[in-house]
Amino acid sequence: MELTFLHLIIIVVTIAVAIGGGLYAARSVKTAEGYSLGGRSSGPIMVAGSIAGTIIGGGATVGTAQLAYSVGLSAWWFTLGSGISFIIMGLFYARPLRKTALETIPQYLVLHYGKRAGDLASIVSSLGIFFSAVASTLPGIQIIAAVLHISHPLAALLLLVLVAAYVSFGGMKSAGVGGILKMVIIWVSLCLAGFSAFTMLRGRPDLVAAFPPHMFSLFGAGHAAALANLLSLIVGILCTQTYIQAIFSASDPKTASIGAFAAALVTIPVGLPCAVIGMYMHAVAPGTTPILVLPTYLLQYEPVWLGGIAMGGIMLSLIGSIAGLSLGIGTMVSHDILSDLLRIRDGASLLRLNRFVVIGVLILAAVIALLNEGSQILFWNYMSMALRGGGVFLPLSVAVFFPGNLHKGWVIASIVFSTCAAIVATVIPSPIKPLFVGLAVSLIMLVPGYFVHKKA
Repeated sequence: MELTFLHLIIIVVTIAVAIGGGLYAARSVKTAEGYSLGGRSSGPIMVAGSIAGTIIGGGATVGTAQLAYSVGLSAWWFTLGSGISFIIMGLFYARPLRKTALETIPQYLVLHYGKRAGDLASIVSSLGIFFSAVASTLPGIQIIAAVLHISHPLAALLLLVLVAAYVSFGGMKSAGVGGILKMVIIWVSLCLAGFSAFTMLRGRPDLVAAFPPHMFSLFGAGHAAALANLLSLIVGILCTQTYIQAIFSASDPKTASIGAFAAALVTIPVGLPCAVIGMYMHAVAPGTTPILVLPTYLLQYEPVWLGGIAMGGIMLSLIGSIAGLSLGIGTMVSHDILSDLLRIRDGASLLRLNRFVVIGVLILAAVIALLNEGSQILFWNYMSMALRGGGVFLPLSVAVFFPGNLHKGWVIASIVFSTCAAIVATVIPSPIKPLFVGLAVSLIMLVPGYFVHKKA
């Protein structure tokens, strides 16, 4: 994979435009609420930019191409399922959540189940979201190291600087503006590159004939596996602070709902060109390192201008995703845990604490990624969905649709035992996905909680 000087110039300019736009928007951020929620004044485009700018990261781009290189079109399920999740969010969750004046999912749970449930949800959600941050950090380090021919630790340091510039100063406002600019770049460049790969593949019937039939099917891994992955995404995304934080940042409930729908329209198509590129590279370059399939194609098989812009977009997708996820963790940890522990009440101190936590999360994600080089990107994403969804999804959904129907003690038991069950199912190989193990245990805990509450 050769990076020319012109490639490098185009990549740097592309990244600078998006990050510069976010930093320019951050000038007005002076308070903790302005940092975490953009002053609750976001329109539909800003909400969609914050959501799509986070979900379209390493898994949606590099990870999809990596998986398609091995399994074919079914790799598209990550962005397809993510888009379906945002439609569900817009239909059922966005309005009731935005009607509150809250900032985090745990705060919403505190409102219904008490502080202990909120604290536990903060810890569980932060751990799950953290693994998604690792999933985008992995390819970020690999790509920077490969294209610049530098060591992985140095690549990790450079990535940290870029992510910090993207989000640590402006928070949600930087993520929203940067996300919008990033999405325009990714949409145009990847669609052009994917169409080019499709055209070249269609012009080589000998290559097409060599593919196993299952590689052209969305259900190549089986209908059950596809449905399981879809449900994992729905549950995980609906329990993710970063996306709900974007909903809370909307100017009103209707705007929150429209923003979620717009994010779905942006997210669903992005994985398709990445999947096509992965399949094309499977046919013409079978010896390529899987995690570098997408950048290799862009730099070797596309014109310099398109390859450079697309590579800049890929780097922005990684930077934006890591930044958005870290912001979600930082908001929960600083607002729901550390502010009480450290007795921080004034806005300026809370703003500094939030920024400090975000930087700490970035550093830790880079360390974990360096220690797990070569691992499958989407593995981290799906494990993340299991941990953040297993213990929080059912209590959150009941609070949204059937408030006041669960005993607080049983909700706490549900969060603890379901999360432990999901972790055990992740560590010990199981025929049942960890998420579904967690959901089953959560349901078992909540059913008696319903009847105990009714008797009280």
